[in-house]
Amino acid sequence: MPEPTPHASSLTATAPAQAGPLLQVRALSVRTTGARPYDILCPADLTLQSGDVLGLVGESGSGKTTLALALLGYSRAGTQLHGSARIDGQEIIAATEAARRASRGRLVSYVPQDPSTAMNPALRVGEQLSEVLAPTRSGRRRVDQSHIAELLEKVHLPATRQFLARYPHQLSGGQLQRVSIVMAMVNRPRLIVFDEPTTGLDVTTQSRVLDTIRELIRDEQAAALYVTHDLTVVSSIASRIAVMYSGMLVEHAPSSTALARPAHPYARRLILATPDAARRRELTGIPGVPLSPRDRSGGCAFAARCEYAQDACREQVPPARMVEDEHVVRCHRAEFVQREAVLAPAAARPSAWQERVADEEAVLSASGVSAFYGSTRVLHDVDLTVREGTCLALVGESGSGKTTLARSLSGLHPGTVTGELSFDGQPMPWPARQRRQKALKDVQYIFQNPLASLNPRHTLGRIIAAPLVTFELANSARQRRLRVRELLERVTLPAQYEHRYPSQLSGGERQRVAIARALAAQPRMLICDEITSALDVSIQASILQLLGGLREDENLTMIFITHHIGLVRAIADDLVILRHGRIVERGAASQVLDQPTDEYAIELLANTPQMSELPAQAG
Repeated sequence: MPEPTPHASSLTATAPAQAGPLLQVRALSVRTTGARPYDILCPADLTLQSGDVLGLVGESGSGKTTLALALLGYSRAGTQLHGSARIDGQEIIAATEAARRASRGRLVSYVPQDPSTAMNPALRVGEQLSEVLAPTRSGRRRVDQSHIAELLEKVHLPATRQFLARYPHQLSGGQLQRVSIVMAMVNRPRLIVFDEPTTGLDVTTQSRVLDTIRELIRDEQAAALYVTHDLTVVSSIASRIAVMYSGMLVEHAPSSTALARPAHPYARRLILATPDAARRRELTGIPGVPLSPRDRSGGCAFAARCEYAQDACREQVPPARMVEDEHVVRCHRAEFVQREAVLAPAAARPSAWQERVADEEAVLSASGVSAFYGSTRVLHDVDLTVREGTCLALVGESGSGKTTLARSLSGLHPGTVTGELSFDGQPMPWPARQRRQKALKDVQYIFQNPLASLNPRHTLGRIIAAPLVTFELANSARQRRLRVRELLERVTLPAQYEHRYPSQLSGGERQRVAIARALAAQPRMLICDEITSALDVSIQASILQLLGGLREDENLTMIFITHHIGLVRAIADDLVILRHGRIVERGAASQVLDQPTDEYAIELLANTPQMSELPAQAG
């Protein structure tokens, strides 16, 4: 791979230096040490002031976490760090390993995506918070309980003896995440790196965590790097946004500029793939697959997926350059993208999920539903109606009963379920084992984690063909193979994938296989349980485009479980909000989202970040 010039490799090469930066990164790169070395992270420049939060966004594999960990002096085996990263004037990259270790927690700290990885399961919360305090020169740790109590209060956790005596497994996910933030803040670091700390959290818990981060950065006059693939989160917390692709920083600007006037085609496509709770609009995925840093050549890394690419884009690496004040981009056609690719018309195009408001007949009805785990009641007299050909969204905090209700409707709940259930006007028993073959075929469940629901020892062809055998929908091996190939094509996967195994696929590809397997049964209803929660927004948009097309073509009815209100706005016709196993709000999705009446529903929607609510420019 041709080596780019230092000027072309530095994202802020032409930007004026900011006075007294808290973080100053110059030509920071991560390079492999093998026979054919290449940059996993291309030389990058960043500058952050006190109080700044930089949102670092991009698809999986774009290099976000690689850059974030490099700021702590970390790089994986077989790679080396190059360049410079100064935090409060102290060099991290050229420092000795002992100096780097001393700086972690005091100068720079890290909050992981999974808080359980930051905590010792054998130690109580209070012990871990005291243990992480930096030692004094005498080697004794400063046991400053008042400081710990103050931080716990800021993150809305009790500083009581009872809470501090708990073990990590006795805390909820949101509590664990807030404790990990306290651990990162205890020694008053100057820079905090947050690595997707709200992924998988419900909107209320996410809102509390984001509020906590904002307050701590402001009060401590620190700075933060916030790694995420969720642009709605970025729009609510970041003062600046940097976009990464194939190990390169391709755009860097104040948040309001980056979201309203993106100059890089990749950044624009990420925005168009992101659902917004404020409005219903078409979501479009990004064609093709992300380019591995190993495969970068002399041209633009995004050229193969770009609708604006020309010959120059495929032949020359675009240099980083300023397109407007504090807005730096790596694109040959940046001005054209800003001028021609106006977001409003694309956002206004009709969606494949046009809201259905007519009085369709109910295909599924449930009344007085109560569900139990042993003697514990988790659903309380729930009534539910799903209209044929529509999408009903089930929303609520973690533990609200969404998945329990969905599994009860599909016959998969392992405990006791009481109440009445009918499908297509016919009574249906609760346990799947007591249902007729046609009822089992008509209602298919797609799980949140496709890898756990796909047999790792079976090829994709065998996995997808299983319903064809079970429901006697193909009489011969040849018919089954043809049908499998049709289904793979339906979910936009190559026919030759029939010989692959689940471990050979990406997360988005596995989810498509799970959808193909469900479609093989020729169902009338799909129950989708958080099926896009762990996917990049671009893959999520592609999955939703696929499901929207299926609904139009085959009149499929769907129950969609999610904690993402933006998804509800994008795809749902009807909305049910659950709390503590009870329905607190129901109705047409647009009406509930625009005019909620229940106090809890109002709070839930108020805590939802929206792309239209852009933060003020920092400084």
